[in-house]
Formats: sequence, C-alpha cells, structure tokens
Amino acid sequence: MKSVRYLVVIFILISCNNISSEYKYKVQQPEFLHRTLKQITDVIVHDIFSPPVASRIYAYSTIAAYEAGIHQDSSYISLAGQLNGLTEVPKPEAGLEYCYPIASMQAMFKVGRTLVFSEDKMDAYYAQLMQEIKEAEVPPDVLHRSIEYGNKVADHVLAWSSKDNYKQSRSFPKYSISNNPATWKPTPPAYMDAVEPHWNKIRTFVIDSAAQFAPPPPTPFSSVKGSDFYKEAYAVYEAGNKLTDEQREIAFFWDCNPFMMNVKGHVMFATKKISPGGHWINITATACRKSNAGVVKSAEAYVRVALSLVDGFISCWDEKYRSLLIRPETYINQYIDENWVPTLQTPPFPEYTSGHSVISAAAADALTGVFGDSFAFTDSTEIEFGLKPRSFTSFKHAADEAAVSRFYGGIHYTPACEVGKVEGAALGAFIRKKIQTKK
Repeated sequence: MKSVRYLVVIFILISCNNISSEYKYKVQQPEFLHRTLKQITDVIVHDIFSPPVASRIYAYSTIAAYEAGIHQDSSYISLAGQLNGLTEVPKPEAGLEYCYPIASMQAMFKVGRTLVFSEDKMDAYYAQLMQEIKEAEVPPDVLHRSIEYGNKVADHVLAWSSKDNYKQSRSFPKYSISNNPATWKPTPPAYMDAVEPHWNKIRTFVIDSAAQFAPPPPTPFSSVKGSDFYKEAYAVYEAGNKLTDEQREIAFFWDCNPFMMNVKGHVMFATKKISPGGHWINITATACRKSNAGVVKSAEAYVRVALSLVDGFISCWDEKYRSLLIRPETYINQYIDENWVPTLQTPPFPEYTSGHSVISAAAADALTGVFGDSFAFTDSTEIEFGLKPRSFTSFKHAADEAAVSRFYGGIHYTPACEVGKVEGAALGAFIRKKIQTKK
C-alpha cells in the first residue's frame, strides 16, 4: 500500500512539473514581444505619427521591455545610469517567482499604449494576447505578479519620459517661412507646415547633445547655372528623368513617408505608411527570428536599435533646422524645370541631412553589433504596403540602399545622403560603444 501511495505522489509531482515546464515553454517564446512591438508599429502608422515622434515611442517602449526582462538572465545589466536621466529601475521582489517574458511584454505594452492615441486598438490586441497567456496555464499568482512588475517598470519609464521636454515642445512656435531663396519652403501637394522644428530640444538618450555629431554645412546655395549647388540639383533632376526599374523599386521600397497625400480632383486624402524607424524595427524582428534570438536578446536588439533611431533623429533634425536647406523639388521647379515632379512625394521638413541616411546607418551599426557583420536577410516590411521584399547581404548593405533611395526618389541631393551616412555611422558607433548591456 505504501508503495502505491509513493507511486501516486511521484506521478503527481511529475505531472505538476510537466505543467510547469509546459507553461514556461509557451511563454518563453519571444513572439509575445515581437507581436506587441508590431502592434505598436501598426498603431503608430494608423495614428500618423511623424518619424521623430515615432522613434521616441519605440525608444521608451523598448527600454521598458528590456528593463523588465533582463532579470531572466543575470549576464545582462540595467541601462539606469547609462541613459540620460534614467534612475534606478524597480527590481522584482527577491524569493518570489516571476515570468519575465510576460513582465517584459507588459512593460512594453503599457508604455506603448500610453504614448499612442488609439488606445482602443491596443486594448483589443491586449485582450487577445492575455487570452493566449491564460490558455498557457500560467499560475495565477505568477501571472499577476509578473504583470504588476511590468507595470512598475513601465510607470518608472513613463515618469522619466515626462521630463524629456516633449510635452513642452508641443506649444513651441511653428517654423517661420523665410524669403531667403536658400531656405526650405512647403512643397506640394499638401504644402504642410514644417514637422518638428524644435526636435533638437528633446532630451537626448545616449549622445551628449543634439549637436554632438553635427555634420559639415551643406554646399553653399546658388541659383547660378554651373555652380556646385546647381550641379547637385541638376543631378537629381537628370536621375529622376531616367530611373531604371530597379532604382524606382528601391525608391518606393524605402519611401516610408507617413505624410503621403493623394489628390483626386478636389479631394485630398492620406496614404498611411510605416515610418523609416518602424521599417528598421521590423528588420530587427526579422533578424531576431532568423537567429532564433530569445526573449532577452531580442529585447536587447530592439533597445539598441531604438536608441540609435531616437538619437539619430534628434541629431539629424538639429542640422535640418540649422541649415534649413531648400528641397530639390522647390529648387528644380524654380531654376531648372517648372513642371518637374520627383518620383517620391517630398516630406515636409528641410533637406540636409537625409533622415533615412542618418538613422539607417545608425540602426545598421546597432544590428551589426548584435548579430554580426555579414548577416544576410530578406526584408518583407513593405509587403503589407503592396511592395515586393528585398534581400540584403548585411545591415550596412540595407542602410546604403536606404540612403541612395532618397536620391533616386528626387527628394535629396547627393551630399545629404553621403554626409548623412557618415553622421549616422559615427553616432551609431558611439552609442554601441557607450551602452553596456552585458557584464
């Protein structure tokens, strides 16, 4: 009889261990993290956030996810004290069981939900996700504790975010159009106001200041035929008139213009597109999945890319509103061909340097640091926007293509792309070396 009881006890223990192992296996998958960030991206597209503002949302969301998830792996360290103004993040209570992948997802979700507009879309996604987690049979006390911990981390990050000058910048004056012929003017078809003219006043995350990686000034403006500036503009004009099919594909693949406006008769409406930062966040997800990165490494990859994006935009926008350079479309229409239209719609902010070039070079450096130099991948980001995927031999290969795409699209002169790559690469290398994620 004793032996029978002993066998029953052993069977119960084995069954409990199997249940425990199964729930842990189900929630250890990084897909909850990937899907949550993709949901944030989808809402960013829906809400039509500008590229700089989108990068801010990605930065705080991924920082929260990273900080809540690193306790699963003791080799990782907090970013507190490394990021400008980020103080010690709440820690889990010792001796209690947590599910850190859930805590990480929860922290990312709460920060993302707070920073976007369409909370209803986030809530619908969350309800479905929590149903899946419930079906994984996570012990109720562990689930509750993990969610609460994720919320604590999120609250800490959100409190920090509230002091970055973003809210104050919403009431700063708009860009004033100048009569100076060298300076940026609104472009067709919507003739929108300049986007985020005060973005250099946002608190930086890793770099010392917005001007730390200030590039050399652009080519001096001149309307004189044969001048260096005229030649740069004419090169854009000439290239736009004889693009190959491949060059046209490249231009549209990297367009990523959330301000795209369509005109049909007397009606104007927007086409919602992913931001350039969102494109690189999707590339990060692709790299994580291809390399089978776990939850913590995925969180590390996301946060490193997001930091490169957000500081890259601050650096780039600092130069844009210092040089205030006229866009090719405006110059060409005035001095070369009044009927010329660029392949891509011109975004509503000054020309120099190219935002795509800066943030792509910075993000590529971050991803190379995590996944290596020759990481080949296929980028399917634009499939949902009706475009074919493109394949690359490395992250730098993709960044170089993103940069030249702006020249093909007719919205940047060559120096903005080339100098932008140098600016972004230097900034990205600085962040990669300064930020320590492992002991």
